[in-house]
Amino acid sequence: MKKRALALVLSVVTALSLLTACGGSTGASTSTQTQEATEEKEGEAAPEATAEVGEPVESTIYPTPAGVTYKAIAEGKSAPDWSEYEALITEIKTTTDMENRVALMHKAEDILMGTAAVIPIYYYNDLYLQKTDVEGIYSNLFGFKFFQFATCPRPVLKINLASEPAKVDPALNSSVDGACLAVNMFEGLYTYDKDGNLQPALAENTEISEDGMTYTFTLRDGLKWSDGTDLTAKDFEYAWKRAAAPETAADYGYMFDAIAKNADGTLDVVASEDGKTLTVKLVAPCAYFLDLAAFPAYLPVPQAQVEAAAGWETNPGAWAAEAGFVTNGAYTMTAWTHEESMVLTKNDNYWRADEVTIPEIDLMLSADDTAIFSAYNSGDLDFADTVPTNEIASIMGNPDFHVIDNLGTYYAAFNVNSPIFEGKTVDQAIAMRKAFAILIDRPYIVETVGQTGQKVATSYIPAGMADGNGGTFKENGAYTFPVGDGYYPEEVQDAAIDEAIALLEYAGFKFENGKLSADTPLNITYLTNDGTGHIGVAQIMQQDFAEIGINMTIDKREWNVFLDERKQGNFDFAREGWLADFNDPINMLEMWTSDSGNNDCQFGR
Repeated sequence: MKKRALALVLSVVTALSLLTACGGSTGASTSTQTQEATEEKEGEAAPEATAEVGEPVESTIYPTPAGVTYKAIAEGKSAPDWSEYEALITEIKTTTDMENRVALMHKAEDILMGTAAVIPIYYYNDLYLQKTDVEGIYSNLFGFKFFQFATCPRPVLKINLASEPAKVDPALNSSVDGACLAVNMFEGLYTYDKDGNLQPALAENTEISEDGMTYTFTLRDGLKWSDGTDLTAKDFEYAWKRAAAPETAADYGYMFDAIAKNADGTLDVVASEDGKTLTVKLVAPCAYFLDLAAFPAYLPVPQAQVEAAAGWETNPGAWAAEAGFVTNGAYTMTAWTHEESMVLTKNDNYWRADEVTIPEIDLMLSADDTAIFSAYNSGDLDFADTVPTNEIASIMGNPDFHVIDNLGTYYAAFNVNSPIFEGKTVDQAIAMRKAFAILIDRPYIVETVGQTGQKVATSYIPAGMADGNGGTFKENGAYTFPVGDGYYPEEVQDAAIDEAIALLEYAGFKFENGKLSADTPLNITYLTNDGTGHIGVAQIMQQDFAEIGINMTIDKREWNVFLDERKQGNFDFAREGWLADFNDPINMLEMWTSDSGNNDCQFGR
């Protein structure tokens, strides 16, 4: 799930001293203002080059995984053919051989990482501020925060999660802050407890067939929507089929691929006539299916209200675009001043309403780290899901400052169809991307921007993720990574500059005295959302690339505009982050299929 601004704010004074002390990024600007390249056209493509310019180069720092080769998706294109990867994902989802499934997932990550289009930087953790007299807020590894069973001595809990959410409809949301809203306003068949364990929610009983192919959920009695109408298994049948339908165009539509389909293409999900049971047939046994049943895309939505909204057939999220929509969870949204605030009010029809002690939650909608921190310190917020980096050292150890584990990866990504790769072969385009990847000083980013013990990422699938077969994916003894525990070393290598130059020379670029020649400039635009932490990471990379004359312009956009531009492929290079939706590598791999709404790299398109 897309992770928004972590408020990893780069302090001008602190970062300047740190940057000048670190050789890998000496001289990097720490201004919170975007550094624009002077008199360069944004996104300007390098002059076309042919494979005859430069000899083929294999990176020793970032080697291509054994057995992995690429061909172009079409003649004259530089994007890789993606059919092998997509076939692998299908096989992973349908195989019953769990040991082989682990091997297939390693192969899929090899193909993904071999493109160098996905450039991991560090593995996530999560930090936040919470007043010491507020108790009972909890989170899970996937970043979902649960406020519904918290206690507060005040009648209103005041919080900040992020700025204006892109979508509130749980079927259409794909961000972590949106998921937090969803799990506090809606509830599904399963949920997570305070210890991060999966537990039944609206499902009173679950039966799984011996072959693992059929799940039958029996719902609790007396379930209601917030408007008092009955909630039944038919609401789940509708919601799941709607979320998976192509016309809904949900980013997470692919997460329903585990469910078998009827002849007409709809999901094989059937509610009983009395609405008490939901029977689901799967394509293959799915060890994480109950995790899916707790995921926001699997939450129920009220058909009558969804289809009463004007233009719902072409704008499926219209029903939840303003306050007052029907929910079934602990809270309903009773006020929404766009770009400013939301008010959540206790839902007395929630089946656990007697356990909800806070009658109202007020949300400050902002991504302004400084304003959020000020509001928290002045008593206007009880919970802030962001901390300015320049404040971390001073509040480390305070009882209201928390750092918890997450399961996910902060990374940057290339659009494989970007104009910067025009005229290149598929291997030349990969060489270009590897040149960028090996120049990035990841430990320096962790030290100066993260500051809370993030681990440098050497693979896309994060450390600690299970392998779906009783083990840990990165510690699987049957597989050997190309370099250490990943695809490249944690530290920037002494040979990185020389090798990056050699890779770019193979791709047709010329160099003079260790810098790109004016005859073959390399100008690239980095798309990011507003947030000084993201800008800080961008500025460090900008300086790392400048070591050999690459000119990177930072294009900072408002959150919703950023999301849309990235999704549409209107970028060269972009800020990315993904928190796992459940603890299985397939979640990090299936998002890159050509039909996925989360395939920002544009693979297979």
